[in-house]
Amino acid sequence: DLQICQHRAPTCCTKKMEESYQAAVRRERTQSIQALNFELKYMIVGHITAFQEAFESLLRFAENRTSSLFETAYRPMAKQAAEPVKELFTDISLYILGAETTVESAVLRFFDSLFPLVYSRLINPGITDLSEDYTECLRLTRQDINPFGHYSKNLVTELSKSLWASRMLSQALSLGIEVINSTEHAALSRECSRALVKMQYCPHCQGLTLIRPCVGYCLNVMRGCLASVAELDAQWREFISTLEYLTNEMAASHELETALAGIWSSINEAILHAQLNGPQLSATVDKVCGQPKQQEGNLSSASIVPVKEVTGTQTFVMAHTSLNNRRREFISYMKRSRTFYASLAERLCDGDLVMRDSSTCWNGEDVV
Repeated sequence: DLQICQHRAPTCCTKKMEESYQAAVRRERTQSIQALNFELKYMIVGHITAFQEAFESLLRFAENRTSSLFETAYRPMAKQAAEPVKELFTDISLYILGAETTVESAVLRFFDSLFPLVYSRLINPGITDLSEDYTECLRLTRQDINPFGHYSKNLVTELSKSLWASRMLSQALSLGIEVINSTEHAALSRECSRALVKMQYCPHCQGLTLIRPCVGYCLNVMRGCLASVAELDAQWREFISTLEYLTNEMAASHELETALAGIWSSINEAILHAQLNGPQLSATVDKVCGQPKQQEGNLSSASIVPVKEVTGTQTFVMAHTSLNNRRREFISYMKRSRTFYASLAERLCDGDLVMRDSSTCWNGEDVV
């Protein structure tokens, strides 16, 4: 009653043993593919972590730089500005990690929160009553009166351009893990599991426990079993080319690092622009939001202080070097894995599975 290991000679197998063999080949094949996938997956996961650590290091550096700007040059509003600054960098981090947000919304939300502070602490430091309604009116007015000039739009443009490749790379790496995971657990067809039993276990039914499959026979069986996985070859090669393009885009002109390191400068220029145009802004705000309560005596607006370069270059250089080294290592490894799915059958038939240094092997029917 054997279905797979039918043979003219007497056999020591039963139908139940054939079923056990089919369960065994499914388990072994999954384990073999997992073992081959492990190194590739380990490298991608390791680099996802390394990239994220380097990004976070650059973001922390840029955030500390921006916080220092308020503490040194705009002390009257430093405490209240801490939360909007934190939110801005959190939003940038989430954007890089693929969250459903945009750089534009993050930057403009920051400037919306910043304007009430600039207006009440720097342009009109005599304001005593900054009610919720008045603050909200200032936030909404920011979009119409554009107190920060072209600096807010420029920051959106610079960050959008430089963070795009980082976001795409982060998403592409996650996609790579998904692809690898899906191939690990691809179900074997009935025909495939029968062919694998015939190749690996039918010799046992004849008492030939040490004989192994012929190389050509193994390749034919494996290629048949992995036909659907091998179809990924063209797309996988394209995926590697895309990773290469994205890493090159990130490295070009060091745009990511430069843009993040320059956030504090753009914010400083924007605040200076608002201060220089203080009287015109006050006149417009009074018309739209009304006049808030002022302290007795006319307080002059905060003096405009030129800000020098905030220190901390060493941290920035280290994070930048780390990110560049990671890019190079990663793309070099990934380029070597271009043929991963095309060569899967060859790799599975390598090693202990087949007879390489013997004159006899199993061809599916007999020892040859």
